[in-house]
Amino acid sequence: MKKILITGGCGYVGSVLVPKLVERNLDVIVVDKQWFGNFLPNNNPRLKVIQKGVAEIDEIDLKDVSCVIHLANVANDPSVELNPILSWEINTLHLSQLLFKCMKARVQKFIYASSGSVYGVKNDPKVTEDLIPEPISVYNKTKMVAERVVNGFKDYMEIYNIRPATVCGFSPRMRLDVVVNMFVWQAYSTGTINVLGGDQIRPNININDMASVYMHFLFSDGIVPGDYNAGFENLSIREIAESIVGRIGGIIEYLPSNDPRSYRQDSTKLIDTGFRPLNGVTDAIEDLVERFQSGSLKDDPRWHTVKSMKSQNLF
Repeated sequence: MKKILITGGCGYVGSVLVPKLVERNLDVIVVDKQWFGNFLPNNNPRLKVIQKGVAEIDEIDLKDVSCVIHLANVANDPSVELNPILSWEINTLHLSQLLFKCMKARVQKFIYASSGSVYGVKNDPKVTEDLIPEPISVYNKTKMVAERVVNGFKDYMEIYNIRPATVCGFSPRMRLDVVVNMFVWQAYSTGTINVLGGDQIRPNININDMASVYMHFLFSDGIVPGDYNAGFENLSIREIAESIVGRIGGIIEYLPSNDPRSYRQDSTKLIDTGFRPLNGVTDAIEDLVERFQSGSLKDDPRWHTVKSMKSQNLF
């Protein structure tokens, strides 16, 4: 394996994944606009961080790059709604430009960070990769279309579309706007968790397992290219809130919700490739509580994606 290119490597998941790859003595190139800062190691000769976005991919040299892990995107529904047109450009148009460049550079493997939310509302007891995606939001739709764009290059490189569940847990580039992390922060800071609805079922994945999933596809040979779910705990929003209150105390305030999404993600296909999750939601909660209580983790405007984007006039 020569070099690894990671787009969006300064983000929430990338800030956990990249140090793990560097520890494996890989040469890693990170391309990231750094909207929310750069928390990656700055003293490792094997790591090169380039402050550019995917729109500037033509300026990036892919010589000797054997694998691309594409994490860069405008993430989550509220962020995309700030500027849907620009979000489509970043999440799909610039992705196609990157893929053409990868094809010309003879990149061997392309790992795309899609989303489990492409499934939309599903009543099936197990949402597997065989079900047809039915996205209901603009963000979900950009992910589904992006998958189709990526699959258009399957004759030129190994293509893996990873469909993560909602990620939880600590990262140097923290996020307090994803459900588990947000609920822990609310319970710790105000003593009240605000739950919209509560009965919706959502799949979850610990951020350390999320990083391990990408490494699994990076290092493993012989895995059949295609779509892979990555989520291991299907919990109701109510169950998550109750678990946090049981650990830290506080009360739960239930409010009406206009978000109908509810589905149980099945990751048997990923498990069958040999992957094994080692962390869970409870581990994420415990780690976050300890960090908040010790003062090593504090609130920061950058940990709230939409607020940070608005304050910087990014869109």
